[in-house]
Amino acid sequence: MKLYYSSGACSLASHIVLFASGLPFSAESVSLRDVPHTTAGGADFTAINPKGYVPALQLDNGELLTEGVAIMQYIADQVPDKQLAPANGTLPRYRLQEWLNFISTEVHKNFSPIFSGKTDEVKEDAWARLQPRFALLQAQLEKTPYLLGSQFSVADAYLFTCLSWAQYLQRSLAAYPALLAFLKRVAELPATQQALKAEGLLK
Repeated sequence: MKLYYSSGACSLASHIVLFASGLPFSAESVSLRDVPHTTAGGADFTAINPKGYVPALQLDNGELLTEGVAIMQYIADQVPDKQLAPANGTLPRYRLQEWLNFISTEVHKNFSPIFSGKTDEVKEDAWARLQPRFALLQAQLEKTPYLLGSQFSVADAYLFTCLSWAQYLQRSLAAYPALLAFLKRVAELPATQQALKAEGLLK
């Protein structure tokens, strides 16, 4: 398999999950600032993924899988013994999907205007919308070390990635100590360390 990623972007979650899976894979960075977007090898990324954004996973059979939520679950299902996702058809699996959808629509997308908003007002409004989402996550992570309980899952890789953007954007999470503890906990996992180093985010 081959992962197309951009350093520090939402594709970091898929990168973490790939390392956690132990499966063989290669990875190629994509410059999202270039127009058209280009891979480290000089290819037009939109010719690989017409959606034009990361992550994208080239499967061993040649097919391309896109969307991080789908990619992470696909990887997890290749290695069920790693327990990166509960078994399909079980209520815990739907709880995982519940968290993945919440992170995608309520956390990830509300960070986007802070990165790209044209005015401070737009950015502050987005940060304000994130506060009740952070409060909900805080309540969960006060009870359990990971979103689904004691076991790290693909949802934690995704949440870690999104929450890590706060520091990059110089936004404080001090009001949410459980989130800070969660970030530290996930950052220390070997798979996270490997992904951060691979993306040049950790020396």
